[in-house]
Amino acid sequence: MNPSERIDQLIAKLTDWRGKTLAGIRKSIREADREIVEEWKWMGSPVWSRDGMIAVANAHKEKVKVTFSHGAKLPDPYKLFNAGLDGNARRSIDLFEGDKINARALKNLVRTAIDYNRTKLKKNAPAGAQAKGRKSKKI
Repeated sequence: MNPSERIDQLIAKLTDWRGKTLAGIRKSIREADREIVEEWKWMGSPVWSRDGMIAVANAHKEKVKVTFSHGAKLPDPYKLFNAGLDGNARRSIDLFEGDKINARALKNLVRTAIDYNRTKLKKNAPAGAQAKGRKSKKI
C-alpha cells in the first residue's frame, strides 16, 4: 500500500470530527502545490514534503495536530500556529472539535515552508552545484 492509500485508510478509520478535520488539512496542503509528496512515517503519521519535509499530522484523542518541521523559521501572519511556540524549530497547529482552519492561510503557510526548504537546499548545495550553469567571465 502506498503512502496516499495509507492516509486514505487513516482518514476512513477516523469516523468522527477528526477524520473530517484531517481530510480538510490534507486537501489544503495538497492544493498549495501540485508537487507535494505524501509520505507515511514513524509507524503511522501522514507527512507532506517538497524539497524537504513540510509537515506531519497526527490525530490524537481530543485534537488533530499539524506540526511544521521548520515552523519557527516561518512567518505566520494569520497566527495559525498555536502550539509548540517555545521550540527552536517546530511549530504546530492544534485543532479541537468545532475548530475551523483557514484554508487560504494554511495554503500560504505551506507555500512559505516550501520556499524555506528551497532556500535551505540552495544554501547547503556544494559550491560547484551553485556555480553550475553560470557563464564564467574571461579576463
